[in-house]
Amino acid sequence: MKQQGLKGVDYTGVCVVYFCHDGKSRFLMAKRNNNTRDEHGRWDIGGGGVEFGDKVEDTVRKEIKEEYCVDVLKTEFLGFRDVHREHKGKKTHWIALDFKVLVDPAKAAVGEPNKFDEIGWFTLETIPDNIHSQFPKFLELYGSRL
Repeated sequence: MKQQGLKGVDYTGVCVVYFCHDGKSRFLMAKRNNNTRDEHGRWDIGGGGVEFGDKVEDTVRKEIKEEYCVDVLKTEFLGFRDVHREHKGKKTHWIALDFKVLVDPAKAAVGEPNKFDEIGWFTLETIPDNIHSQFPKFLELYGSRL
């Protein structure tokens, strides 16, 4: 039975977060636009909610194809995080399942122009200043494995 209400607000939501890389020290980020739920104008590595009945790794593949127009070549599960935030004055709670994902950089493109203004390839030394609020914690946890 599907739960009523909002994931992450009325009950704990489950999401996947993916660090898409090219195998050569570069990783992909998308710049969020004003149509996203929050963090407008910030660069983000990518993620999406797991829908009831969907398998986690299928969600990773589907979300990456939708957001970046690329197929997953290889995945590595990094771990999970409890993500406690506030959105529009309400506390939220998500369980984030974090992945490192190899993709073909030549095929990457903005797949959801209604959510993202642009994409870019970065290194750990060239991370833009205006990043998603959760990315520093991701780097703190997994930086040595990226």
